[in-house]
Amino acid sequence: MQYIISDIHGCYAEYLELLEKIHFSDEDDLYVLGDAMDRGPEPIRVIQDMMRRSNVFYIQGNHDDMFLTMIRHLAVEITSETIQNISTDILMAYQNWIANGGASTIQQFLQLSQPEQRDIIDYLEDASYYEMLENKHCLYILVHAGIEHFSPEKELDTYQPVDFLWHRPDYKKRYFPSERIFLVTGHTPTPLIREDRKPLIYRGNGHIAIDCGCVFGGMLAAYCIETGKTYYVHSKQNP
Repeated sequence: MQYIISDIHGCYAEYLELLEKIHFSDEDDLYVLGDAMDRGPEPIRVIQDMMRRSNVFYIQGNHDDMFLTMIRHLAVEITSETIQNISTDILMAYQNWIANGGASTIQQFLQLSQPEQRDIIDYLEDASYYEMLENKHCLYILVHAGIEHFSPEKELDTYQPVDFLWHRPDYKKRYFPSERIFLVTGHTPTPLIREDRKPLIYRGNGHIAIDCGCVFGGMLAAYCIETGKTYYVHSKQNP
């Protein structure tokens, strides 16, 4: 079976519980739509667990992009000798990252050995920006956030990486004319999409939205491509 999860955000206990709930095995594949890190209590443990599993495929999210951008500067520039040379833009970006939940990630990352740090950086840098899955004559396009500058005639490999990281789709709009093509996204918590405001997977207008706001007290969700079945575990976080 092929499963999709999104926006784990350091919710390690919920992540393991969800894998147990779907009976995830070596015969299955798991696609994670980015943002496994930041905000929650154990982001590095989530990343390291995914790295150990050959059947987990990671798609880069905006928090991963923020981490990679900052770590390139932090690793080189923030020393007693060079801190005065850091640009205002980098300092503002760092402040923005910390304000958006980066503190737990950087604290745990700095506790790792240099080889462990390098492995995580390599893993995130190697992550794809989109994946395409086919099942029962249907095509599922997996991205973290949405597709900015979208055109149904445009090939996915002609977009810029940033086009998949930040843009929030219009969930009232069908993007692809074919009813057999689905855009599968995270990034936007589903209580902000669903009319009933419930932390459940949203399906409609060719969209499948997976981020059920676990780190904000909602749910961590999984969607099975073959069956269309949804699985949930309740958040253990205090919003």
